[in-house]
Amino acid sequence: MLRVLFVGDVYGKPGRRVLAAELPRLRAQADFVIVNGENAAGGFGLNREAFELMLNAGAGAVTLGNHAWHHKDVYSLLDHPQLVRPLNLPPGTPGQGWRTFEVGGQRLTVVNALGRVFMDAAHNPFLALDDLLQRPDLGSVFVDFHAEATSEKAALGWYLDGRVAAVIGTHTHVPTADSRILPRGTAFQTDAGFTGPLHSIIGADPEGPLQKFVTERPHRFGVKEGPAELNGVWLDIEHNAALRIERYHFEEART
Repeated sequence: MLRVLFVGDVYGKPGRRVLAAELPRLRAQADFVIVNGENAAGGFGLNREAFELMLNAGAGAVTLGNHAWHHKDVYSLLDHPQLVRPLNLPPGTPGQGWRTFEVGGQRLTVVNALGRVFMDAAHNPFLALDDLLQRPDLGSVFVDFHAEATSEKAALGWYLDGRVAAVIGTHTHVPTADSRILPRGTAFQTDAGFTGPLHSIIGADPEGPLQKFVTERPHRFGVKEGPAELNGVWLDIEHNAALRIERYHFEEART
């Protein structure tokens, strides 16, 4: 059995801070840790500093999402064996959409896929995963599905039920209360939540989003300072099936 911790989207400096403080303690309880680094650098994308912080804190794999290309740093990181960019991108895209790790004598494959509903165009994630799952020796498969629509996330979970160990959603930053093991053994949760500013609108200082909604004009979004939260999902998996799924939540002291 493998005990895996997945940490939802790390957002900006507050997210990096709480991750660096808390993940070493959590890592001691896990066989492997996966962290979504989609928003780690200033709320958009990943840079070298944020990536190295995650690895030093205990991440075994770092996944991305629709902001993967926001910082030019990422191009020098894409060949790193612990970085997983979205799978369903055009042929020739740098980097790799899946990585297989040896963990405690077992194989664990980490996949990152992008949704298409209400998001920038990507190739069909259902068919991309069909192709990937034809490969031998993947072991247990974990899918970080970075998508906007809850229906699309649920559909992928059901589509892959019995073929992967887990499908856990990211991108919307709000942890959902639907943790479950589907009938054929795949763990599913619509969204793991995010790791970032507690008193925020999905990470941003409320002033920016409020002005945009009220005035209907563009407004700059800044990362909210102050205490942060860490959201994630614990999984017990074996032979490409889930034995247990449990949500995890931690908050820094509120000020």
